[in-house]
Amino acid sequence: MMNKSPCLPLSDADWPRQISDLRDGFAGALNVYRTMAHHPALLRAWAPLRQHIVKDNHLGSVNTEVVILRTAVRLGSEYEWAHHVSRARIVGMDDARIAAIREMPDSEDGLIVRAVDALIDNRRLTLEQEAELAAIIGSEAVMDLIATVGFYSVLGYLLQTYQTPIDAYIDAEMVANPLLRVAATSSTRVCSSASRNLTIDSQGGDR
Repeated sequence: MMNKSPCLPLSDADWPRQISDLRDGFAGALNVYRTMAHHPALLRAWAPLRQHIVKDNHLGSVNTEVVILRTAVRLGSEYEWAHHVSRARIVGMDDARIAAIREMPDSEDGLIVRAVDALIDNRRLTLEQEAELAAIIGSEAVMDLIATVGFYSVLGYLLQTYQTPIDAYIDAEMVANPLLRVAATSSTRVCSSASRNLTIDSQGGDR
């Protein structure tokens, strides 16, 4: 069925001149930013925040992917899930660990997943949650976790409003190397609300 989105990802030919310098970097590499390019001033303002959230945060690469993947699950964003399955593999997460994020893992991953859920469900962390997280990952990383959920929530809203297609190279990866489905064990307890939000088997990127 034809995509009737009013903001399909912009081609190089249609790329706005005022943000031409961004096209050959991160913005031109992904459909999410080719969609945001319909609003050049927003994309320009987005770039420095993206630098911190994606490149310079205090969470570390693996914890960052746990946060993003859980946010994708809760928002039902197939695009975010696909790109960050790919990205999580690149930073060393195996498929069982990735798949567990759709449920409720134990250990540090579970602590982070519960924090993402609290932010989405309650719009805050309790002081007890904040203290527990800060003791393990540091107080700056807790702030970065909160900011990352917000950042990827905004992207998720854009992606789903404008029905942005998963980038072809990620789609091809998911077809060639789909995420393995793993049975729930004592370390991966089912969280039904999250499973309802995202039910795809596989569908990750350096964004």
